[in-house]
Amino acid sequence: MYHVYILASGRHGTLYVGVTNSLRTRLEHRKGEGSVFVRRYRVFRLVYVESCERAEEAIAREKQLKRWKRDWKIELIERDNLEWRDLSHLIV
Repeated sequence: MYHVYILASGRHGTLYVGVTNSLRTRLEHRKGEGSVFVRRYRVFRLVYVESCERAEEAIAREKQLKRWKRDWKIELIERDNLEWRDLSHLIV
């Protein structure tokens, strides 16, 4: 299983779109590991996740979201997470 996700620095803050096969490992960003961008802009809050069966699907979706306008990404997040809650507690 692969996951396309959006991290945010806060409500309507800086956004980071990524893809991973392990959300748990990817959330290591919180410890200051991983992406320089994530550390610099403190983009730690998991606000959106969608799953894909195949890596190719997840990568294509990530690229699609990265091309989207910021407003479209915000609408996507707020469709299911109006309060921009951190969803990392849902990761098993």
